[in-house]
Amino acid sequence: MEAIVAILTAAGLLLAALAAAELKKSARRTIRRSIKGGYRRRVKPLTRPNRSSLPRGRFDTTTSSKVRPRGEIRGPAWVIDGDSIVIAKTQIRLFGIDAPELNHPYGQKAKWALVKLCKGKLIRAEITDIDHHGRTVAKCALPDGRDLSEEMVKIGMAIDWPKFSGGKYQSFEPPDVRKKLWLADARHNGRMHIFEQFNYEQSRRKD
Repeated sequence: MEAIVAILTAAGLLLAALAAAELKKSARRTIRRSIKGGYRRRVKPLTRPNRSSLPRGRFDTTTSSKVRPRGEIRGPAWVIDGDSIVIAKTQIRLFGIDAPELNHPYGQKAKWALVKLCKGKLIRAEITDIDHHGRTVAKCALPDGRDLSEEMVKIGMAIDWPKFSGGKYQSFEPPDVRKKLWLADARHNGRMHIFEQFNYEQSRRKD
């Protein structure tokens, strides 16, 4: 009787060993297949969003380009500085030019020059873009059709910004205006250390 039990026990151990060996072989085959080609999983194709449903003035992720708003605003203008106004509660950056900041040389003069141009008039703003400050960029015109950006450049209170205008207003710049508005010129030409140094010195004087 004991001999039979011993034989059965040995047979059980042998079967267990064979099963373990078979599992190891199966695992090796699986690993080899994954190394050679891997498993192909079916992935549900991405669907492109409907462009008409995208908010205006935001980034269209399917093209990585900015969706430009279009439209027109008309009304009296409240002047912020030499290249920024407000019409109908919309803050607008004048297209294609750069005027000095209020705390920069000629900054206050540029503001009041723009006030003089806009005072008592209805300004028409043709929207072209949204800048990185969130301001609406627009080509602004006086009732007689004159371009506000062009007028500010002509009187030497702003300079052309070719990066945004394509050089549209460069021919209207008076001689040596870039020497007068040297901080704006420094910003255009990548000399931001000059621009930032001036602002730093201004802030120290206030303290």
